[in-house]
Amino acid sequence: MLIIADENIPRSITGSLRLLGVEVIYIYDEFRGIDDFSIINLAKQKSNAIILTEDKDFGEWIFSHHVTGISVIFLRYHFSELSEITNILVKLIKEKQHNLLNKFITVTPTKIRMRDLF
Repeated sequence: MLIIADENIPRSITGSLRLLGVEVIYIYDEFRGIDDFSIINLAKQKSNAIILTEDKDFGEWIFSHHVTGISVIFLRYHFSELSEITNILVKLIKEKQHNLLNKFITVTPTKIRMRDLF
């Protein structure tokens, strides 16, 4: 599994994922400043890549502009819930890592919503 973490993802989250053994491309470190469409193209180039973001625009790319061939985990939380959302994300990846592709997944401190993408 490969996670492409958008620039807006805190370093503590990418660090927790790496400790879990997940390969992470952190846009902030490796491709700082690239636009959303470039992130989408990067995800399409890498097999089994999932975009991890706090940016609602990725939902618009998928559902309004009908971009296909990507998987997204969208985090929604308040900064005070950072530790909690990190734990939820780590647990999600541990338990469901083989069932996260071709989905748009919204993760909040109170629920996880998975929508299949085609």
